Amino acid sequence: MTSRHRRRAELVMLSATCLALLACAGPAIPRPSNTRPQSPGVAPVEGFVTADDGLRLFYRQVGSGAQTVIVPASLFLYRDLSALASGRRMIFYDMRGRGRSDRVADSTHITIQWDVRDLETVRRHFGAERFAPIGWSYLGLMVTMYAADHPDRVERVVQIGPVPRKYGTKYPRELTADDLPPIPDSAGDAEIGRLRRSEIATQNPMAHCRRELELTRAALVGDPRLADKVPDVCEYENEWPANFGRHMQNQFVGSIVPLDIPWTTFAKVTVPVLTIHGTHDRNAPYGSGREWVSHLPNARLLTVPGAAHMPWIDQPALVFGALDRFLKGDWPPEARPVANPAAPNY
Repeated sequence: MTSRHRRRAELVMLSATCLALLACAGPAIPRPSNTRPQSPGVAPVEGFVTADDGLRLFYRQVGSGAQTVIVPASLFLYRDLSALASGRRMIFYDMRGRGRSDRVADSTHITIQWDVRDLETVRRHFGAERFAPIGWSYLGLMVTMYAADHPDRVERVVQIGPVPRKYGTKYPRELTADDLPPIPDSAGDAEIGRLRRSEIATQNPMAHCRRELELTRAALVGDPRLADKVPDVCEYENEWPANFGRHMQNQFVGSIVPLDIPWTTFAKVTVPVLTIHGTHDRNAPYGSGREWVSHLPNARLLTVPGAAHMPWIDQPALVFGALDRFLKGDWPPEARPVANPAAPNY
């Protein structure tokens, strides 16, 4: 891989693998009041779950009901997805080394395999015999790995913008966002390089974080005017660029890139799987969602036209309506099976 391509891959992963982006100063686009479920209006119960290696995982629990939904990446998803808590118990938590969870000292414990173990730890802690996991970005892969390992524990699975089963999988151009202008552009890319070499990187890491995120936030939405809707998590020390970079070197480069789990393993996931994917996802190509659905035994794809890596921001009515209906036990009418992953049927 050339230095230019390595640099580009690095920037993509800063967005794709759960980097939060700063809310921009531009005006928000008005939305009808009924575009998403209303928040339950109840303060969450917060605390920590102790992982198998003694690490503390921060969690938020909101809502009540017979169904339990567990969502990793609380730092990104709690604000919006907690609106689904009406009539169900939703448990959000931060992955190890992310958000408000403990930083990981032992680099060998920063892997997607440890993420799978942590999800099981959270399930046990809350006494959920069966539950529905929701996995966004690389966590869409992780929750499906969990479902393959623990088929008796999941009742249904949601993937949102899942990364490919195998890193580096190539898809037809019409199933990727390669035709879109890059974010950041060349000037932004150069500025990020200067920031990382400057004194601000060590003397004011929060300001460093916020400037980098200003330059990259629009990558997560299809409509750049919606960038102000992307959560800002620069308040968390784990998310500052230097700390995040060290974490991702182990998490992504060390454990996800070499991963090559055969499709026969994922064939064990026979429960319903809803995969939600935007056609303009710059971080996990739309072709990846189609590929997942074409290989899983009982899966359907909800295509979100024009949306990027956070499709619920681009089209909240479609995405939240589909999530609520699926979690209640029905397929959303817009979700379709995929027989041929290469056919751009949208």
